Amino acid sequence: MTTFVLATHNAHKVVELRRILGDLLGPHELIAYDGPEPIEDGDTFEANALIKARAAHAHTGLPALADDSGISVDALGGAPGIHSARYALLSGAAERRDDGDNLALLLTNLEGVDDRAAQFVCAAALVDTDGEYVVRGEWPGSVLTAAAGEGGFGYDPIFLPDGETRSAAQLSPAEKDAASHRARAFIALTTELRRRYG
Repeated sequence: MTTFVLATHNAHKVVELRRILGDLLGPHELIAYDGPEPIEDGDTFEANALIKARAAHAHTGLPALADDSGISVDALGGAPGIHSARYALLSGAAERRDDGDNLALLLTNLEGVDDRAAQFVCAAALVDTDGEYVVRGEWPGSVLTAAAGEGGFGYDPIFLPDGETRSAAQLSPAEKDAASHRARAFIALTTELRRRYG
């Protein structure tokens, strides 16, 4: 059995990834990372996922899994993108990281915009003594004009997945886990995990 460290301090992500990876990891164990947060100064989701995985691997000596994810809106040139978690903070519209402020700013920036196409993006990375591996998952949809639903986290209440009539926040955890960007990326990553760890 191998113990993997999940390189995030985001409790929501830990819960979601334990659900997604639970059966896929088989006998292997997934623990949360308790070390220092690295500076995420990459210019892509993939680069930031690798920064986090490298830091967790260096700190713990364990094989590390990490993700970097966010929402990319076509009409905003892909913004907020890699800045999704700090969107309002970086714009000066908030004094701290806050999901509600981020949602409000995105809705404000899309007022009067007809093309609301967007996608959730997730890069999932593995760093261990054998090297680095990163894959990308995308969940296409659009941005609603108002929040709907109490589930999920982040931008889920304003994201309408393609083919759905409900926001991501209105989906059950099982429904979200079957379709989300994070599920797509980490399910793809398990091919490499199986190759290296069985």
